[in-house]
This record gives sequence, C-alpha cells and structure tokens, in this order.
Amino acid sequence: MVWEGSIALPFVLDTKVVILEHDEEGVRERSLTLFAAKARRAMKLRGEVNIRITSSREMRELNRRFRKKNKATDVLSFPSSVPKLAGDIAISAEIAAANAAGLGHSTETELKVLILHGLLHLAGYDHEADGGEMQAREAKLRALLRLPVGLIERTHTTAEKRSRPSARKSASVSRIGRRR
Repeated sequence: MVWEGSIALPFVLDTKVVILEHDEEGVRERSLTLFAAKARRAMKLRGEVNIRITSSREMRELNRRFRKKNKATDVLSFPSSVPKLAGDIAISAEIAAANAAGLGHSTETELKVLILHGLLHLAGYDHEADGGEMQAREAKLRALLRLPVGLIERTHTTAEKRSRPSARKSASVSRIGRRR
C-alpha cells in the first residue's frame, strides 16, 4: 500500500537490504536479498530498498498507525522522498507462510511475490486506482522472475468469484472434476 506523506520507516537506517525479524523454516535471507536486487533491476527502480520480514503483530501495528486499519496485512510499502532511498517494505512472515501453504508453494516463494508487489508500490504503481496497469506490470515481471500467481491477480480473481455466484458455482464444479 502507498501512504500519503512519503516517509520511510525508522528501520531505513539498517544496512541490510532484507531484515528477517521473524524466522520461517526454509527462508534464506541471502536468497531474498538477491531476488530483491534482481527484481529492482528488472523494474529499473532507483534507490535503496529495505525489506523487513516480521510478525503479524507488528504488521497490525504498522497498518493501524499508518492506514488506520486495525488488522494485520501481508505487505506494506513506505515510499521515501529522500534521495537515493526508494523506501521500505514490511511483510508478515506468518501471513506469507499461510498463503504459501494454501497455494502450494514455499514460504520463500510467497515472500518473493510479496517483495515484488511491494517494489511495484515503491515504483509508484497503485492497483486500487490505475485501471490494471500495476497488475499487467506485475504479471510481466512474475513471468520474467519465474514466480507463481501474483497478489493482485489472486485478490482480483477472489473478488470476481464473490461478486458472481454462478462463477463460484462453476469453479467449484470444475475443481471437483479435476481432483487427483
């Protein structure tokens, strides 16, 4: 999410690009740091980015403080107006692990999906107001970076299913028909 005021969080002074505040099995800090650098280059995003992987409790606090929403969320982006600093990204390790389990991929893969989503917000994209521009850019980058279905696409598909009961019904039927 993008905030008004464009102020990065206090953890921007840390020298690490990825800060693992919450341990998750199978998640390697180095792998995430290398991925973030590769994604930034692919996007041509200038400036340093700090990524904090933390608890849902801290994400709830950040979301309440900066967005006035009293609930945990998966990823938050904090763009910066400071030269040479693109901004900060905060990610809930717990929500990432739950999403990964539900989608059938690793927590590390899910963290990469969330990092990419956060980087797009730092680059100025806003999927809530851009008519699909961020979703299209995310899809291209996911293909390039070999990532599974993205955050916007998942959310958009789920919302469509909720708004169209017949689509939900046919999706359930086709899922049952394809069980392994």
